[in-house]
Amino acid sequence: MDPIPALRFDNTYARELEGFSVPWKPALAPEPALLFLNRPLALELGLDPAALDGAAGAALFAGNAVPEGAEPVAQAYAGHQFGGFSPQLGDGRALLLGEVLDVQGRRRDIAFKGSGRTPFSRGGDGRAAVGPMLREVLIGEAMHALGIPTTRALAVAATGEPVLREAGMLPGAVLTRVAASHIRVGTFQFFAARGDEARVRMLADYTLARHDPGLVGTPDRHAGLLRAVARRQARLIAQWMNVGFIHGVMNTDNMTLSGETIDYGPCAFVEAYDPGAVFSSIDSGGRYALSNQPLIARWNLARLAETLLPLLGDAAEAAIAQATEVIDAFPGWYAAELLAGRRAKLGLLRPDPTDEALAADFLALLHAGNVDFTSAWRRLGEAAAGDDAPLRALFPEPQAPGVWLARWRTRCAEEDEAGATGAAGAGAATAGPQGAARAARMNAVNPRVIPRNHRVEDALEAASDDGRLEPFERLLDAVRRPYDDAPGLAPYAEPAPAAVTAGYRTYCGT
Repeated sequence: MDPIPALRFDNTYARELEGFSVPWKPALAPEPALLFLNRPLALELGLDPAALDGAAGAALFAGNAVPEGAEPVAQAYAGHQFGGFSPQLGDGRALLLGEVLDVQGRRRDIAFKGSGRTPFSRGGDGRAAVGPMLREVLIGEAMHALGIPTTRALAVAATGEPVLREAGMLPGAVLTRVAASHIRVGTFQFFAARGDEARVRMLADYTLARHDPGLVGTPDRHAGLLRAVARRQARLIAQWMNVGFIHGVMNTDNMTLSGETIDYGPCAFVEAYDPGAVFSSIDSGGRYALSNQPLIARWNLARLAETLLPLLGDAAEAAIAQATEVIDAFPGWYAAELLAGRRAKLGLLRPDPTDEALAADFLALLHAGNVDFTSAWRRLGEAAAGDDAPLRALFPEPQAPGVWLARWRTRCAEEDEAGATGAAGAGAATAGPQGAARAARMNAVNPRVIPRNHRVEDALEAASDDGRLEPFERLLDAVRRPYDDAPGLAPYAEPAPAAVTAGYRTYCGT
């Protein structure tokens, strides 16, 4: 246990925000065993990974040994869940151990998930199962490798105690999660719903100091906070959309003010492209479908804006106008972020008025042909290098993308000629040095490997049912290298059979 005191805890949330949480202790695990340790992340936090192997790490990450300086608390928050407001949710199976300053001086939350009942459990058992906690590892590390802001798993420890779920008795586990913070839209809603303006103001000022220190002390700092959160969410959701990620449960208690993705429950990556894709077993109405995610993000931000209205000025009309200005600006911010990402995916460097339609028409082709989203973008890079055949082979009718490819090549050629001569031309793109350079740029933003849903399920089933971690470890290695062309990663780049994808469902794990 030597490395544990080396964590530099500085627990501002527990210290400065009285009444925002309840001090609590994790439940003891009868037979803790370390299943996963994120060694690169441990090093970022100033920990010695080697010292955490074996019994010491198992005891720590199962909750049996609270590290020196930690002040475990269960955080209070409310939330709109599938549109219905719950005034009290809170950490029903989670604990914020505290905050640490990592080796770069960044403040990071360290929290448990699955560590037992708390005052916010509402009848739940407070536990978690091995499968869903390892899913958090896989998806979080994949998102991190893709450059998408995300909470990350530091460790998963088996507890040696089974948990009862719909599937029967499952092996229990505790996840240790690292985040920029766990401040949610629902955290603000908890106090706003109680008419506690003073605590909403405390929380807003705390959030500013933590995430937007440049706004502290400015006259319109609370409007600035709303604007900053909206811009972060615009970028985040655009990044989700550009890799085909479906969160699955975008409740307001799952939207962070830091702009990190949080809570990898019923999430999935789309395979055959469908804007209406839904994989969550609990989203029967498609509220959180792929194409709805930017709309829901705006809706959630409007709920945040409502909590901040008393802070935006004494005059109600003026406060509403300030908030409305931000909410109405969100679609434009999102659209700009989305288009910038799509332009990069198309291999284009300079804006052109036709780019939005070019990207949208490519997606329409994928949808009409039931084509795999990730594979199509990756193989478009091969087309940039001069080989259309791999992309065409994805379509039921190989000639289907022909007209679109001609448009795209013309657009590429015009950009190349403008860059070379300062004057646009209308020739056809070639597979020379410019084509190779474009392909390289595209392959740096269009992943080859994502957490394919069938691979995730196979890995989790092996770990949960048979105690075999090898499939999980191999998949983890693959998703941490999303742009790698290594031959050994080829199986992880292949989509699932259509029959598997058609019936695929994800579950929240509670």
